[in-house]
Amino acid sequence: MNIRDIDFAALIDRSVVLCREISRWLDKVKGLDFLAPLLLRLYLAPVLWMAGTKKIANFSSTVDWFGNTDWGLGMPLPWLMVLLTIMVEILGALFLLFGFGVRLISLPLMVVMVVAAITVHWQYGWLAIAGDSGLFATDRTMAAMERLEQAKAILQQYGDYNWLTEKGNFVVLNNGIEFAATYFIMLLVLFFMGGGRYVSADYWLTRKYY
Repeated sequence: MNIRDIDFAALIDRSVVLCREISRWLDKVKGLDFLAPLLLRLYLAPVLWMAGTKKIANFSSTVDWFGNTDWGLGMPLPWLMVLLTIMVEILGALFLLFGFGVRLISLPLMVVMVVAAITVHWQYGWLAIAGDSGLFATDRTMAAMERLEQAKAILQQYGDYNWLTEKGNFVVLNNGIEFAATYFIMLLVLFFMGGGRYVSADYWLTRKYY
C-alpha cells in the first residue's frame, strides 16, 4: 500500500477517539486514588515503628553511638537527639497508621531521613546492598562483591551451602543512602497528598469540622 493511499485525517480522528476513551477510563480509576497514600502509610508505619522501638530497646548504646566522635556520629546532646528521634519515629508510625496529621508528621520524619542520610549513610554512596554493576556501583561495592564471592566459595567448600541459602542469598550491606532517600520521597508524596480519602482520620475530621 502506498503511503499516499492512507487517510491520515481518519487515522487522526480514530486516535483522538481512542485517547478520549482511555481518558474516560482513567477518570473512573480516580475513584481508587485513596489506595496510593494508604499503601504508602501502611508501608512506612512498621518501618518507623521498628526503628523507634529498636532505639528504645538499645537506648544506652544508641546514645553512645550518637555522641561518640571517634566511632559514632559525634552529635551534641546525644541523649536528647535519640529521644527526639524515637518520639518522631514512634508517633510517626502511629500517625501514619491511622492517617492522623499525616502532612504535619511528614515534615519531622523527612528531617529524620535527611539527617540519617547525611550523617550515617552519605559516605557509603547510594546502594543499600552492595552490587557489582550498574550506575551506582563504586570501588567500595566492587570490593565488597569480590569479598562476598570469596566468602561464598569458602561456604560452598566447607559448609552445606544449599541449606545455608535455601531461605535467601548472602549479600553485603553497603549502608548507602538508598533506603533513607526512598523513605524521604514517600514521605514527600504524603506531605503533598495527605492521608487520602475514606481510610484516614484526617479525611473524616476534615469532613466533620471544615
